[in-house]
Amino acid sequence: MKFTVEAERLKEEPATSVALKEMNGAEVFIETLKKHQVEVVFGYPGGAVLPIYDALYKNPIKHILARHEQGAIHAAEGYARVSGKVGVVIATSGPGATNVVTGIADAMMDSIPLVVFTGQVATTVIGTDAFQEADIIGITQPITKHNYQVKDVADFPRIINEAFHIASTGRPGPVVVDIPKNMATGIFVPKEGATEAVNLPGYQPTTTPNFLQIQKASQAITNAKQPLILAGAGVLFAKANEQLKELAEKYQIPITNTLLGLGSIEGTHPLFLGMAGMHGTYTANMAIQTCDLLINVGARFDDRLTGNLNYFAPNAKVIHIDIDPAEIGKNVPTEIPIVGDAKEALEALLNQNVPNGNTAAWLESLKVNQVQYPLHYDASGNRGLLPQQVLELVQEYTNGDAVVTTDVGQHQMWTAQYYKFSQPHNWVTSGGLGTMGFGFPAAIGAQIAKPDARVVSIVGDAGFQMTLQELSLLQEMRIPVKVIILNNQALGMVRQWQETFHGERYSQSLISVQPDFVKLAAAYDIKGYKIETYEDAKVQLKEALASDEPVLIDCRVVQKESVMPMVAPGRGLHEMIGVKPE
Repeated sequence: MKFTVEAERLKEEPATSVALKEMNGAEVFIETLKKHQVEVVFGYPGGAVLPIYDALYKNPIKHILARHEQGAIHAAEGYARVSGKVGVVIATSGPGATNVVTGIADAMMDSIPLVVFTGQVATTVIGTDAFQEADIIGITQPITKHNYQVKDVADFPRIINEAFHIASTGRPGPVVVDIPKNMATGIFVPKEGATEAVNLPGYQPTTTPNFLQIQKASQAITNAKQPLILAGAGVLFAKANEQLKELAEKYQIPITNTLLGLGSIEGTHPLFLGMAGMHGTYTANMAIQTCDLLINVGARFDDRLTGNLNYFAPNAKVIHIDIDPAEIGKNVPTEIPIVGDAKEALEALLNQNVPNGNTAAWLESLKVNQVQYPLHYDASGNRGLLPQQVLELVQEYTNGDAVVTTDVGQHQMWTAQYYKFSQPHNWVTSGGLGTMGFGFPAAIGAQIAKPDARVVSIVGDAGFQMTLQELSLLQEMRIPVKVIILNNQALGMVRQWQETFHGERYSQSLISVQPDFVKLAAAYDIKGYKIETYEDAKVQLKEALASDEPVLIDCRVVQKESVMPMVAPGRGLHEMIGVKPE
């Protein structure tokens, strides 16, 4: 699949390189981005960043003009998540900067590498409540790996180099660089003895695991009768999916994923048990509760995974491999902590010459659970189109190899349950922060990162309306994203919780008035479908997903359908509701 880009920009010849000392701050900024091989930035111009946009005008870096700063940063997140590169965002001062705060927090929670450049009023008026002034350094300090404010034009190369290094190394995350306008217009005068090499003595992430801990872990694996691997997003960030599969196959250890770890092993692999946690499979959750060794690779033991910690993995010795030492032992006591890069740690375990344990009986018991307690839904009678049916059709028509993005809520959980990824780095969702409006712009960024991939954005009707203005980009650039709205005319997960825990008092969760999404798509010159029955879904979804053009599909699904099984708040993983034997 191909999509068009800004035609006029493609006619521009790359700017002739000149010595940095002949440039202003904005020009040095652009040259430094080019040295970091930045090919695309997402942004929205404004007064404080006009010098930067002027410098950008005659340079080959592609700029994606989002229709809102939130759309820009979520698109950058999707781009970073799929490409493995640092996502770059530019926003102006004041409201432009504050409009990216949600995306910064989202990236911090989910370990997405971003460098966010914000404009700022001139240093001469900072602190005077100048027009469009906001203390973005103070605002973002708790939700970034680090942040900078440029106070000397000569510091541009050093700060940008450090920002990219911090964002992309160790546990990835967002870095903010705040640029006062007079720093962008000031003339660059290099400092004597300045070097482009990054020198941060206080920031030295541990990547190589401790050998003695590896030996302990290897022996624990050999001794275990009921071992289980819990694979999180850290496996994907480390590009360690092949090593993960090799370890599991070598020692015949079953694998479960966190929400963000999906795709680290094929969804159809015989050792894969499905996702664990609040809406995980019965087999995965029961495996956690009955295993004698739990090997956590790159997951942070968050509350939606563990349920009530008093009941979590009661029989297990815990091995925790993580590049962020702050996560080890934070929530779950860990007998064998291993700080380091997941790929290096798994390779070290594979290199240990220890005998295999005997897990045959364990695997057989798990297979029995998978057969007896599968994911299920009730399609009897004339209930209407079910969201699970839509997801099963998407799985069938894409063979599990699409890049899939979502917002947060019921549609997200159904996708995690029913879509079986055939390869890594194809799953883009908002996990820790749970951001509505994330999925659609993230799909745009993902498609830009992988122009030839099939990208499907599965969203709810409510979340889609938070960032639907980015349909302009689909129209302008003919980006072939397939937007599938699971439209239940409700804030689906809110409605489900009100039904289950609040006596069916649906306070402000039902949406009776909506736009006609097909007509909305037509207004943007995008093909639209409205699907109300399973029979129509089988035909129209297949046609839509095969298209090389952007498409919007409004699937009118049953409103009172709940995501099951479920672990209620305050309960342990063994106390799932909505489990029915086959």
